[in-house]
Amino acid sequence: MTEPFGARLRRSMDDRGPLCVGIDPHASLLTAWGLNDDVAGLERFSLTVVEALAGTTAVLKPQSAFFERFGSRGVAVLERTVAQAREAGALVLMDAKRGDIGSTMAAYASAFLDKDSPLFSDAVTVSPYLGFGSLRPALDAAEASGAGVFVLALTSNPEGAEVQRATAAGGGSVAQTMLDHIAAENAGARPLGSVGAVVGATLGEAGADLAVNGPLLAPGVGAQGATPEDLPRVFGAALPNVLPSVSRDVLRHGPDTAALRNAAQAYADAVRAIQTR
Repeated sequence: MTEPFGARLRRSMDDRGPLCVGIDPHASLLTAWGLNDDVAGLERFSLTVVEALAGTTAVLKPQSAFFERFGSRGVAVLERTVAQAREAGALVLMDAKRGDIGSTMAAYASAFLDKDSPLFSDAVTVSPYLGFGSLRPALDAAEASGAGVFVLALTSNPEGAEVQRATAAGGGSVAQTMLDHIAAENAGARPLGSVGAVVGATLGEAGADLAVNGPLLAPGVGAQGATPEDLPRVFGAALPNVLPSVSRDVLRHGPDTAALRNAAQAYADAVRAIQTR
């Protein structure tokens, strides 16, 4: 049987440091690296990040949209990026934020969570706001392949609150309802469940029960304003399971591979120090 994603992630975080680095080929970053905003620039950027970080960073998170904007040739670069990152030892979290129902959700799951797919990743981000049950095809596909799913719960964008902080039918927040579903999916998993939650590091205080027995992806560290020192206040007792995500504040150090690696390692060391206080 394939080892579950949660166990592989726990080991990678312990061995390499608790950090996820986004691969976000913004047009502005390509320009800052001296690259053209075209497929060749996209490939050079993405594979340079892989070369610099895949051997030492726990998780790499390509943002699918920045590849899709170049059409089929951009998706081909994404395929190579995922394959090379995984071959070098990093776990790959596909940041696709897919959400749909029935056969369409199953098709998204097949694209990212089927081992025979050229885009197969160790995990994928999904949106539960068509109802948590709509995610069942992705949850089942992930379990079958030993992959993971990260469910949007309390995101770092301020607009998210109008949905996520709304009162659900049971009286709690919509976000807490999603967190409760995640906890149920992870019940009994050791050392860590394979269904994670996305909880922004910029929230100040989560105002929710984050004890989901799964990883907590924490975007917002770096360019969005949060720092590793903010994590204990947001996550409290769940801090050991937090995987902070940094993108631009690491990527701006490219194209120098050593500078990229040093920037990522500094973040990983800072987070580990806070988690082990």
